[in-house]
Amino acid sequence: MKVLSLFDGISCGRVALERAGVDVEQYVAFEIEKNAIKISEKNYPEIIHCGDVTTADFTAFSDFDLLIGGSPCQSLSIVQSQTRQNLDGKSKLFFEFVRAFEEMKPKYFLFENVASMTEECKQVISNCFGYEPIFIDSADFSAQSRPRYYWTNIPVDTNYIKSKKVLKDIMQKDVPEKYFYSFPLLDVDMEKQICAILDTGYSYEMTRRILNPDFKSHTLTCVTGGGHQKKVMDNGRARKLTPLEYERLQTLPDNYTAGVSDTARYTACGNGWTVDVIAHILKGLKEK
Repeated sequence: MKVLSLFDGISCGRVALERAGVDVEQYVAFEIEKNAIKISEKNYPEIIHCGDVTTADFTAFSDFDLLIGGSPCQSLSIVQSQTRQNLDGKSKLFFEFVRAFEEMKPKYFLFENVASMTEECKQVISNCFGYEPIFIDSADFSAQSRPRYYWTNIPVDTNYIKSKKVLKDIMQKDVPEKYFYSFPLLDVDMEKQICAILDTGYSYEMTRRILNPDFKSHTLTCVTGGGHQKKVMDNGRARKLTPLEYERLQTLPDNYTAGVSDTARYTACGNGWTVDVIAHILKGLKEK
């Protein structure tokens, strides 16, 4: 297949195609984040990178078979005006995918975004593609809860065995000391998913939550600085999840993001796809 990937990130779509057993003749990616491109090029040097999606002439890809992407979700107020002209910020990028969809007219497409969007937003996206979304939580395929909507014309098997993996199943052994915290722990209760709170003296409780390894992880997000990584209880001590554990929660190969800083690795994983979910969807191509 010839594949066009928008907002490609670290090319999780390429990993998923490989895992689904779909032969790829050509994979063209639009992405501007330098560390993401570096990770992609390390793993798939044959990918053609084209840069800024807003400059693309998508009619050049009219012979491509598959269009994939998930536009940035940080500002998903994309339908408050319901017009392309009045949008600003990252939410505009959704309509770049729509433009590609209209100009390319691909045989197949897959668009992903957050399931926490408003019903109004979901309906506008559905109207753009002419398909209603499929809801899948990454918890069905991994040790991470990540509720998402997927719009696609690929047939998707919704009768699958759900994964029972939890955090402890993907945790590293012999984790370096630099990932551990020395702060006291508050409200320790190993019966709960959030089993403790880190007593750092800061008021923002969200970044101080300690996850119980016997439960699924919360959704990984973009990491913008120190302290924003997900945290876990490890034999009575609190620590950050490692970049390798982030990769495992996204069902990426171990050390897929190695070669950039830890912060860049966390961000790359948080912005990426859960590969096994995408591979499950793309397996429908094998039946066409």
